[in-house]
Amino acid sequence: MQGACNHSGTPLRIASYVWPGYEFMFLAQREGWINQLEAVLVETGSATESIQLLTAGQVDGAALTLDEVLGARARGLSLVVILVFDISLGADVLLSRPGIENMVQLKDKRIGYEPSAVGALMLHKALAIAGLRPDQVVSIPVTFDRHYEAWEAGEVDALITFEPVSSHLQEKGALRLFDSSQIPDIIFDVLAVTPEAMRRKPEALSHLIAAHFRGLRNFRKNPNDTAYRMAERFRLPAKEVLTAYAGLELPNIYRNRKLLRAEDSPLVETARELSEFLLHTGILPNRLTDWSDLTSPAFLPLEDSP
Repeated sequence: MQGACNHSGTPLRIASYVWPGYEFMFLAQREGWINQLEAVLVETGSATESIQLLTAGQVDGAALTLDEVLGARARGLSLVVILVFDISLGADVLLSRPGIENMVQLKDKRIGYEPSAVGALMLHKALAIAGLRPDQVVSIPVTFDRHYEAWEAGEVDALITFEPVSSHLQEKGALRLFDSSQIPDIIFDVLAVTPEAMRRKPEALSHLIAAHFRGLRNFRKNPNDTAYRMAERFRLPAKEVLTAYAGLELPNIYRNRKLLRAEDSPLVETARELSEFLLHTGILPNRLTDWSDLTSPAFLPLEDSP
């Protein structure tokens, strides 16, 4: 890993907040598998902050959800998806306080959600299942770095959130009413970078992605030890770190290549469908029409087995 060569003179900078799918990069950084002259991880408190750094040109890429990438592209920020960290199959959740035991009881209640497309999508789907209109609840935007604080302060009656906050709140008695397993193959967590980074720092991108997969392989071979090493950042016991991954598909290199391929990419098909929802709900300012450069598998290591 230490042999990667950066010809640009400055390290690749990638913004990321705490989320299980992104943690293999941070594990690699702590274990010394990432050459700090090649790539540096910039920790943020939320996707909103990561996008702000991208917009300001302070980072070369970010760990984001697919819908956040679409929103950035619609606003003129050119980003290309070069890695799929995970696909949510239950890791994004709608939690309620005790006494709110079903979706119908959300009527007139305060629902906190991150002001991002995933938050809006989860809220939209949950209300549809509950048979409620948006004007029948009080929607309260809360950035991820304030989810726990907002819950503790009693600012919300229900909250759309994810790990590690969801485990903390369920320990305190929060009830799970709805999760992303009910809307599969919609929420993708990805690494998105600028075209300039692809041109100027290709070796560093390959180096970082290889480090991610090294962390993922370690997790699969020795999950208990890897979870122990991750526990401090999650602020969870190692056993609960393993639980945090239960609702995620973690694509290997082979699966990534299939998701990111230029022709008939499953991820691009999902992006097309998702963009229509985001346009309809007003999250996207305009319709996206060019999908030819949304993904690239160019920086993936040699394929592993299916």
